[in-house]
Amino acid sequence: MTDPVDVRLLGVVAEMGRAAVHEVAARVGMDPREVASRLVALSATGLPLLVGVECDPVRLRQVAMAAAQPQYGMQQPYGVQGTPTGPYPPSGPMQAPYQQQGPVGPQSGPHQMQPMQQPVVQQQPMMHRTGPPSSPFPAQTGPPSQPFAAPVQQPLPQVEAPISMWGPPQTSTWARGDAPPQDMTQPTVRAEKPDVRQGKVGSALQTEGLEGERLSITLVEVVDPADYLFTAAGYRLQEGERSVVVHTELTNRGAVAFQSLPDLYLVLVTPEGRTISKAPVSLSSRPPHRIGVPPGETQGGHTVYVVPENTEVTSVRWSPRPDEESRALTWTVEN
Repeated sequence: MTDPVDVRLLGVVAEMGRAAVHEVAARVGMDPREVASRLVALSATGLPLLVGVECDPVRLRQVAMAAAQPQYGMQQPYGVQGTPTGPYPPSGPMQAPYQQQGPVGPQSGPHQMQPMQQPVVQQQPMMHRTGPPSSPFPAQTGPPSQPFAAPVQQPLPQVEAPISMWGPPQTSTWARGDAPPQDMTQPTVRAEKPDVRQGKVGSALQTEGLEGERLSITLVEVVDPADYLFTAAGYRLQEGERSVVVHTELTNRGAVAFQSLPDLYLVLVTPEGRTISKAPVSLSSRPPHRIGVPPGETQGGHTVYVVPENTEVTSVRWSPRPDEESRALTWTVEN
C-alpha cells in the first residue's frame, strides 16, 4: 500500500475504532464521498475493515412505500366497461318480411309470396355514326403579320450614387452636405482575456470546476516553516520534519454552487516535480476550509502540510482533480 491518503485514512479509522463516514471525513479534512469509496476499496483487499450502513427501518420502509405508489395526476389505463362492441340486435318487435299484396278479392287458398324481382337494366346498343370520315379543319389564311416596331427608349436620368448622396452608413454627412469621409473608423472588437493560470503569492487566478463552476482562487499566504503553529495546536513533529501552512481563498463567480472541499487537491510542489498532499490535521488558530461555496460567496481556510526538513517548496498547485491538468492553477513560492 503506497497511497499516503489510504494510509492516513486507516490510521484515523484505527484510532476511532467505530465511527460514521462523515466523522472520519471531518477528521481527515476530505470529501465524505471520496472517504466512503476509499474505505470500500480497502475493505475489498482483505483488510480487517468493515464498511456498513445503519438506518431507521420504519422510516426507510415508509419512504420506499411512498416512492412505489403512483403519482397523483397520472392517468391509469381503464378497461372498457359495459357490453362488448359488435353488431347490436335490432330494438323493438321483430318485423316480418314484407309480403307482396295481390288484387283485393277473395283468396283461393294460402297466398304464396312472390320472390322479389331484381330490376333488369337493358343496355342500349351503341349507335355507330355513319357518314364520310372527318377531315382536318382548314386553317384560315390571311395577310402575313408585320413585326411590331420596338418603342424608342428614352435615356434614363443620371442618378447620383447613394454613397455620395447620403454618405456612408451610420454617418450624418447627408445632413451637412459634406463629402464622404476618407477614413472610416473600424468598430472596436473587445476580446475576452484568457484566464491566467499562473501567478505568485497574493495573486488571484481564475479557472473552472468539474461542474462548470467559475472560480477565482487567491493564494494569500505561505507560512514556511510553521512549527510553532503546529506545536501550539497540540501536535508533535517527528525528528527531521517541519510543517507548512498555506492560506487560500476561493470565490464562486458563477451561478453553479461549488460542492467540494476547496483545498481537497491543493498540493506543494518540489523542484523535482514531486507533489506533497496535505496532512489530516487542523489548527485552532488557523481554521480549515469547509465543504461547499455558494454562488457569489468567498470562503477562506488554511491547509497544513508536514514535509521533510530539507525539502524545498517551489510552488503551490490547485486542481479540481489530479488528472485535470488543463484546469490547474500554479503559484510560484519565492524562498
